[in-house]
Amino acid sequence: MLGWAAVFFIVAIVAAVFGFGGIAAASAGIAKILFFVFLILFVVSLVAGLGKRRPHV
Repeated sequence: MLGWAAVFFIVAIVAAVFGFGGIAAASAGIAKILFFVFLILFVVSLVAGLGKRRPHV
């Protein structure tokens, strides 16, 4: 998911360079949403992983 966010960010930069403001804004918005979804899922999986640790014997 982080890879897709990076792809949309690059598309936004290229579109902005060529003057396509609408496409650049839409791509940047999608990249931002994907990044925050990735961040939330990462934190959830990190917390879930900490809960499943077994004590060392």
